[in-house]
Amino acid sequence: MNILQKIFTDYYEEIKYTLHPRDSEMENIDKMIHCGDPSFGGAMYGCPHCGKLKFVPFRCHSRFCPTCGNKYAMDRTTSMSFKLVNVQHRHCVFTIDENLRDFFLKDRSLLDCLFHSVLSVISRMFFKINKSKNFTPGFIMVLHTFGRDLKWNPHIHCLLSEGGYSDDGFWRNVKHFNYTYLRNAFRTALLNEMESKIGPSFKKIKAACYTEHKHGFYVYAKPNKCDPQNVIKYIGRYLGRPVIATSRIDRYDGHMVTFHYNRHEDDQYVEETIPAIDFIKRLIRHIPEKHFKMIRYGGLYARHRAVDHHLHRAVSKEKHPVFRSFNQWRTAILSSFGYDPLECPDCRRKMEFLQLYYNHQRVSLEKLYEKAMSKSRRNRSSA
Repeated sequence: MNILQKIFTDYYEEIKYTLHPRDSEMENIDKMIHCGDPSFGGAMYGCPHCGKLKFVPFRCHSRFCPTCGNKYAMDRTTSMSFKLVNVQHRHCVFTIDENLRDFFLKDRSLLDCLFHSVLSVISRMFFKINKSKNFTPGFIMVLHTFGRDLKWNPHIHCLLSEGGYSDDGFWRNVKHFNYTYLRNAFRTALLNEMESKIGPSFKKIKAACYTEHKHGFYVYAKPNKCDPQNVIKYIGRYLGRPVIATSRIDRYDGHMVTFHYNRHEDDQYVEETIPAIDFIKRLIRHIPEKHFKMIRYGGLYARHRAVDHHLHRAVSKEKHPVFRSFNQWRTAILSSFGYDPLECPDCRRKMEFLQLYYNHQRVSLEKLYEKAMSKSRRNRSSA
């Protein structure tokens, strides 16, 4: 049991009956607490040479879990890198006024407005470059609802190609981004989107935002070392990370939690100690609604057209199996911790899969398959 599981287990009753979490929050909390619990099943491996046995429990596959969240981030990073065109990319961050944050917390459907606004701003910026050629960039948008201090701070990280591809197969490099346009256009697009969703009651807040942010909302879009060789590192660092890693939680005494972070403004090391229940509140609010897409693709990376197949990708198809192999359970542990989980500790031979255990029972793969298929058939017949 890791430190995060310990905190949530100790306060489970208080979370459920005092905080009244959303269904998606409670579902992910339950998954995370029981992640790696052998009673929920797993796989048995054995050494064919000496007979040594090893049981590997199932994982929860929740993005909220620090262990499974990292695995999810690795998988998403790999799949995103396969889409990238072999050109320079720029890492952009679209932020909002602090006074707007509570709107997104109270009504999470408004988070779609952030994606729509970024999409429209980028599309219009490239459309203005050459209307007749219709240059289309490729970009990936990822929603972060957290800051380094874990407080509610919704913003969009965007990986944007420094150039666009026209309908007639011509690529144009774009090195200059108009920051003034980006800031003003994003402010206008977002406020208009929110007003259309919220209604006339939002007009007063909208006017105040225009007054306080005469130069638009802050958009970071400066050139960075996001070339094809480093772009995958950028994706993993900024686009795929979970809310908090257990390595950032320093102490827990049953009542207070101490965690650290580097402050964004000056990169200063900060250590913060807060009550455990407040720490839990900060974390669970970042759990998205079920089926809500936190990662979305735009432009070239969202469409599937024959003309786009001529573009040279940053990772060739021949290398895809190699990149995917690094994400496999065995390879990931070997590269991260330096040991092979399926190597027999006694005779150093490779262990082989023996049986699958599910809910305290030994179950064959065929039975699990039959169970899943019968459930699928029942669902189809009742629909």
